[in-house]
Amino acid sequence: MTVKTETDASPRAIMAPSMPAESPILCFDQVSKWYGPVIGVNQVTLELRGGITGLVGANGAGKSTMLRLATGQLRPDVGRVTVRGIDAWDWPAKRLIGYSPDHDVFYEEMSGFQFVEAMARLFGYDRHEARLRTEAVLERVGMAGRSDRRLRGYSKGMRQRIKLAQALLHDPELLILDEPLSGIDPVGRYELVELFRSLAQAGKCLLISSHELEELEKLTDHVAIMARGRIAAVGTVVQIRDLLDDQPISVLVETPDPRAVASLLLPWPEVVGLDFGPGIDGGESLLIRARNPRPFFRRFGRLVIEEGLEIHRLEALDDSTQAILSYLLGGGTPASSFSARR
Repeated sequence: MTVKTETDASPRAIMAPSMPAESPILCFDQVSKWYGPVIGVNQVTLELRGGITGLVGANGAGKSTMLRLATGQLRPDVGRVTVRGIDAWDWPAKRLIGYSPDHDVFYEEMSGFQFVEAMARLFGYDRHEARLRTEAVLERVGMAGRSDRRLRGYSKGMRQRIKLAQALLHDPELLILDEPLSGIDPVGRYELVELFRSLAQAGKCLLISSHELEELEKLTDHVAIMARGRIAAVGTVVQIRDLLDDQPISVLVETPDPRAVASLLLPWPEVVGLDFGPGIDGGESLLIRARNPRPFFRRFGRLVIEEGLEIHRLEALDDSTQAILSYLLGGGTPASSFSARR
């Protein structure tokens, strides 16, 4: 998957690594969208060329506006959104897109099969082709044996699968999925994650918006993090974490003598906070707040060997999508039982 982005010049803006040039599937070119005096998205440039990209951000960050622009439901006030070079507002671009919205909008009296088949007919397939495609996509999303029931009696997870089925009907090159894992049980999540990966391996481009950050982190090749209408960062979680070296990372250490270890760490310039909390066997544990994670861990490893320290546990508490999102949005470190300070 190849991603290109441009953001503002703020300290939190991060550029993705340069990628080989090829025709983007989805392209935002200096796009802005206003709702009266309110900015939905602001000067967003983003290119997707395949694979899976997760779109994350706080409520009001601009994710919904991004998806509506990408699917041609909205037109930008400034800039251009294209799908394979075609303006996303034009109908030829919409034929390249499969869209599964967050909100349910069904004909509730229909069965799942009838609904998906109706969507195929609206797309333009004749009755025979519509039925064949409906059967195929229902099988693919795990609804083949449950599609004869009326939609009004479906669970949240079943409704999610039906929305995904209609998005896959025409074998689109670009899939825009808004909260596709919401309401899905753990087994169902595994099945859908495998489906998304197989679609990516087949050359499809998936843009997945989700609040399920931990699931999204396991699923996606890349994440695009939105903040205040802009793309604040694009890349893998590890890449973004590496680019946030000036942001403190929280490290939990379980050791028989945490205060002795803390005294050794106090002079280090990488260490900006030390605190103690409950540890194993009723003892204490040490929480370290450190900048520049890679140099810190290298130096800490040498210290353990040189001093013969007994370390039972060493864990970075906030090296995750949720923590990175918190940093980028200016929220600091996620809440924990510690209050790190120096």
